[in-house]
Amino acid sequence: MLRGLTLLLPPILTIVILVWIVSTIEAYFLKPVTLAAREVVVATIADVRETAPDAAQANGQQYERLASGQYVPSDVVNWVRSNVSASRPPETGLGVYREYVESRFLQPQVVVPVFLCLFVLFLYVLGKFLASEIGRLFDWGILHLPIVRKVYSAVKQVTDLVFGENAGEAQHIHYRRVVAIEYPRPGLWSIGLVVGEAVIDVTAAANEPCVTVMLPTSPAIFTVKPVMIPQSKTYDVKLTIDQVLQFIISCGVVLPAEQLAISSKAPPGNAVCGDGPSAEIKKIEG
Repeated sequence: MLRGLTLLLPPILTIVILVWIVSTIEAYFLKPVTLAAREVVVATIADVRETAPDAAQANGQQYERLASGQYVPSDVVNWVRSNVSASRPPETGLGVYREYVESRFLQPQVVVPVFLCLFVLFLYVLGKFLASEIGRLFDWGILHLPIVRKVYSAVKQVTDLVFGENAGEAQHIHYRRVVAIEYPRPGLWSIGLVVGEAVIDVTAAANEPCVTVMLPTSPAIFTVKPVMIPQSKTYDVKLTIDQVLQFIISCGVVLPAEQLAISSKAPPGNAVCGDGPSAEIKKIEG
């Protein structure tokens, strides 16, 4: 039974996470963009008359009177009645056109590919924009807004730490490295990311340089615990940030092949934690 549960949980959790991601994107990005596009198209093509148009105004087009007293082209009403509402169309002209545009022009098989292409293009242009002097000016403006600057500054440092490509992208990006520390007590090891220097008072109390280590939790990596620890008690681990995130999300199950090979060859009672600052492998007493 446990073996069956072990085989069943990974695909179920994968599906749950993917469904959550898709539903979040749909609720906060796709749906607002679709509604905005619908309103733009409706404002462009809508032909709603408050009174019955005469022959000259109709130009050969037949109009149908709605429950609200407005008149819209009969072909639009008939299409909505045939493809959307079998009973009767909405009472207002704009309501008819909203259903007409959404059902005829903004179907998911059309909207989703277009949205993905535009979203990728938007991210590319935004990245180019923020990498320029204008982007730095934007950061300066945000960082001078009360309340917002506190949240924005913290979020920006974390995102620069995880997604930054170059060493100069963030103020503390040169601290980005994977380490192992003895936490929550000696003999128990946790893997984290060095995100910067520790508070100066902590460094003075320890009487040696200290660093701040971010310890993500499994499986929700967004729940982290900052720990300040002497730099001499951190041990560099030969893992990339992507590999660490996979290790944490999988609750320690997923490890790179080279780390598995090293651990299998290590003598009993010793654990190899990878390359340190001096480029030599350090063995940590078990």
